[in-house]
Amino acid sequence: MSTTNTEIALTFDGVTRFYGPVIGLGDVTLRFGPGVTGLLGTNGAGKSTLLKLASGRLRPTQGCVRIGDFDATSLAAKRLLGYCPEINKFYEEMTGREFVRTMTRLYGYSWSETRQRTEAALDRVGMLDRADRALGGYSHGMRQRIKLAQAVAHEPRVLLLDEPLTGIDPAGRREVNQLIRDLADEGRTVVVSSHLLVELEQSADHLVMLQRGRVQAEGTLAELRRRLDDQPLTIRIESPQARRLAAICVAGPEVAQVDVRGDAVTIRTTDAPQFFVALNELIAAHSQETEPLVVERMETLDAGAEAVFDYLQRGAT
Repeated sequence: MSTTNTEIALTFDGVTRFYGPVIGLGDVTLRFGPGVTGLLGTNGAGKSTLLKLASGRLRPTQGCVRIGDFDATSLAAKRLLGYCPEINKFYEEMTGREFVRTMTRLYGYSWSETRQRTEAALDRVGMLDRADRALGGYSHGMRQRIKLAQAVAHEPRVLLLDEPLTGIDPAGRREVNQLIRDLADEGRTVVVSSHLLVELEQSADHLVMLQRGRVQAEGTLAELRRRLDDQPLTIRIESPQARRLAAICVAGPEVAQVDVRGDAVTIRTTDAPQFFVALNELIAAHSQETEPLVVERMETLDAGAEAVFDYLQRGAT
């Protein structure tokens, strides 16, 4: 599929959606630009409402949702949009190829172009060799790929992918994540809703976290992590002098807890930036000794998306 030079954003401007007296989404102002944005939140957080508004299936009670310069409910906006729903209901007697071809034909392409686009989309999602099987016999992962195929066949500028990794095996997840990255690298705006935060952590450029219908936080994972620098952080350090390293680190005022197991030291710090500065100074200070301190590997155990989300969730309750 061709690379697009036209950047189209999905924008929410003061959007509120009521379900009777219940707020599904409250006063949300967001701009989803080119790249991959991960949409995170627990059940009932407002993710489904946001996606329904973005796809034009719901109208906001207040505010405006636009795709490019068009209202999200307009036909012009829908021509720019590709949508991969979470729901798994199909015309089960159809083959995968027939389904994608039918959905693509609805965009008004000629039969010749429809066939060409269908084959290109099936190839892109790795389903060419299984496209003539009936949908009723597809595994969950195959059904996810077919949904992706119909979403990208018309080369949309904006893609909404609702839980696209559910039911896909680890190898398949890597392939789908790479496809998502490729689509974003072509200049598309890709919004991915998922509870698989570790996968989003590897593919998303930007994260939006919803809670109770409101935006709880947004930014890159690194930006969100910096906002939480005053939160405890767990760090695992591998060193041949693990016990010696632990004994020195435990004296630091920013260290709350130290645990040694074999050649690994697990440290709980209450001030991550200060700890990393102190650790660097510590290693440098002992570098000229007969037996210098050696750090073979260091990793943060809870600086990922899951931990950031957990911190923010606890902060909101």
